[in-house]
Amino acid sequence: MTSFNIRVYGILVNDKKQVLVSDELILNNDEVTKFPGGGLELGEGPIDCLIRECREEMNTEVKVTEHLYTTDFFQQSAFNEQHQLISIYYLLAPVFPLSYPVNNNGPVFPDHVSENFRFVDWDYFSPDTVTLPIDKIAAAVLKQRL
Repeated sequence: MTSFNIRVYGILVNDKKQVLVSDELILNNDEVTKFPGGGLELGEGPIDCLIRECREEMNTEVKVTEHLYTTDFFQQSAFNEQHQLISIYYLLAPVFPLSYPVNNNGPVFPDHVSENFRFVDWDYFSPDTVTLPIDKIAAAVLKQRL
């Protein structure tokens, strides 16, 4: 039986034209750079999911400003071959200013940290900045739109 795994991600571009990304260590300590967000839980809508994920992961309040992209092709989950991924991307604005460092050289993982947030300058940002296949498409859509 095939199940759907719905993921919801937020793309935040600050007033300095910097894009927020999340560097994470996942299974087997593989490093990925992705947009902040996570899995939709039963009983919640996509926007509620994204607001919850930002509270949990970044300890910050955000508001969703616009829908950017939803997966429009088949993407099998890398973790469970019985799951099809559907990813929804929204543009975000912080309710309060965020103070993550700018790092254009890639991920940095301080000791005992499995998730790190950073801004990437617009001039350095591209689909190659992020790791996951659907994120790369969302990044390309973002670059075309802004």
